[in-house]
Amino acid sequence: MKNGLKLAIVGGGPSAFYVASRLLALLPPTSFHGPNLRIHMFDRLWAPHGLVRYGVAPDHPEVKNCTHKFDEAAQDPRFSFFGNVDFSSSAALDASPSVKSHPLSVLFDNYTHLLLATGAPTPILHPSLPPSSHCIPALSLVHWYTDHPKLSEPPPPLDKIEHVSLIGQGNVSLDIARMLLSSPDTLAQHDVPEHVLHLLRRSAVKHVSIIGRRGPFEAAFTTKELRELTNLPDASMVPLDPALLVHAPGRTVTRQQARTLDLLKKGSKSRFGSTRKTWSLDFFRAPTGLAADSVLTLAHTALDPVTERAVPTAEASALHTDLVVTSLGYRSEPTMAFYDPALGHLRNVGGRVVAEGPAVLRNVYASGWAATGAKGVLAGTMMDAYAVADTILSDYFAALPGGEGVVEAPAPGEEELAGRVVMSAAPHPEDPPEEVRELVRRGEVTSYADWKRVDEEEQRRGAEMGKERERMRWEEVRRFLGRV
Repeated sequence: MKNGLKLAIVGGGPSAFYVASRLLALLPPTSFHGPNLRIHMFDRLWAPHGLVRYGVAPDHPEVKNCTHKFDEAAQDPRFSFFGNVDFSSSAALDASPSVKSHPLSVLFDNYTHLLLATGAPTPILHPSLPPSSHCIPALSLVHWYTDHPKLSEPPPPLDKIEHVSLIGQGNVSLDIARMLLSSPDTLAQHDVPEHVLHLLRRSAVKHVSIIGRRGPFEAAFTTKELRELTNLPDASMVPLDPALLVHAPGRTVTRQQARTLDLLKKGSKSRFGSTRKTWSLDFFRAPTGLAADSVLTLAHTALDPVTERAVPTAEASALHTDLVVTSLGYRSEPTMAFYDPALGHLRNVGGRVVAEGPAVLRNVYASGWAATGAKGVLAGTMMDAYAVADTILSDYFAALPGGEGVVEAPAPGEEELAGRVVMSAAPHPEDPPEEVRELVRRGEVTSYADWKRVDEEEQRRGAEMGKERERMRWEEVRRFLGRV
């Protein structure tokens, strides 16, 4: 495959698919270089699409429309998907005991280019709130109601819980609040597994506190998410102190902030006190500890006028709660090659991966949350991914006709790199590494065609139940595909 572009993508989420889609579109099969393009995508989970399948709230089906574009990319014969194949460098991330983690060096002798699109799967923990039976990361709940294959923790005993405290005021917190406060009958029409609906129908949750250390002007949630929460017919919002919604003289208020303030002033569609379930936005509060009797201590905060950072005041309060859920953001997996703990994601400049030194690594790239940290919405992810795809092509064309040089700049501590960070000319354009071919022969790998069969079956089962789909777990998928 001399002068060809054979790209390995580690990760199968939206960023990975957007990069692949862009490259396939910019180098169509009819172009001069198009026939020499190959893209192999590896995901440690059996199903593709990452956060679109396992992170998007079930009652937001419109967000998943992007999978139509991913399907189009996967139909290109130059694209191949390999599910249940892990290059995460961390056995702790294995989706199941049968999924073995391979070092990145396996890819170096088989591909000319490498893209790391591994996302940000590690929750940021609060130093005062270590995980326990009374305090769980938001990801545990998200994985529960999306039936993530990696889910290991049992679901919270919602039938015994009346008060939930969410730490953090981003969209994930509002998603979780909406799942807990919505009518299960409403959720039943969406992509919510039956075992999740069963527990939600037995839920005793009466109030959800959404706690943030800063004020309404700094809240991270979007107006759309807030509006959905205020429009819930079976839950009402605790009215806010009007003083919280007055901006300082001379302060510029953005259009989104103005819309958010207007919603907060109006409150919920259902009048407070008229519903069994309620929720509150508790601004200017920062957790300082959680006692064994589930008493959450909160420091009252204020904004520093210069830095606009939340600083504690002399006041504090206690909140009796049954469950604390921390939703403070996410970072890349620390064991991944090129991870920078100061950044919380992979070291890169404009999508080009950087080793310590620093030195930009030839033909090694990162995209999505692996490159930027967990921020933004899907539209931003798409634009960033397109930019990385353009960078890959730009570097590829700039290196022609002699693009087989070596950059000796290994990342310290990465033994699997063995001093090599350059991708070699790929002698077998159609084949994945031998380690992956062996897994394929053993029937442990899923293809995109496998996924489409499962996708259709999930939708068929869902239609019989009057819902969007009913999800299948890996053991069930194996039987369905005839792998057992």
